[in-house]
Amino acid sequence: MNSESPQAATVLVRGETLPNQPETTQNTSPPPADKKIGPEKELSEAKLKMRSSLPALADDADIGVQKQQLVTRDGKADLSFVGTLLASAAPSSAPQGQWREYRIYETNGGKHVFSKVTRNIVADQPDTCEADVFDPAPSSVPSKLLKGAHDLTHTRPKTWADAAVGFFGYDPISKALYRKLSGQFEEHIS
Repeated sequence: MNSESPQAATVLVRGETLPNQPETTQNTSPPPADKKIGPEKELSEAKLKMRSSLPALADDADIGVQKQQLVTRDGKADLSFVGTLLASAAPSSAPQGQWREYRIYETNGGKHVFSKVTRNIVADQPDTCEADVFDPAPSSVPSKLLKGAHDLTHTRPKTWADAAVGFFGYDPISKALYRKLSGQFEEHIS
């Protein structure tokens, strides 16, 4: 072993030569979780802020307030209506940088709108938006025929709660959403 002090090294940084830089030990610790995910992926500051407030959502203060609503849908026309946000739910954390937000609205016309938004904190990854409308009194002939067939095979007519379960299912987020609405989503047995 040579007991001399380390020699100055030439370091290449992005193709530039920086002479006389002191030698440093390699940093083996991972980058901060909120700076990069995978190689070269920029994160959205706005979505990082949203993630840090989970399970709270930006529109939680609007629950129960009647106002003009706009629900975005991928591959279909967005839904615009006057109505009330009945409930919303999201997970308490998103360790993989992705999470779902569920919302149920009631329109002034008595319809219900169900919305699923999947968020991703990577800046170039767009959110995915799904939505569906439950109309308790469909007006078109095919809808009436389908409703009639449904009524023949079921003991009771389909309700908006049935439609919500058909849209959201029973994952942990949807169960949290249902608990915020009441016990009508529970199966009552004796």
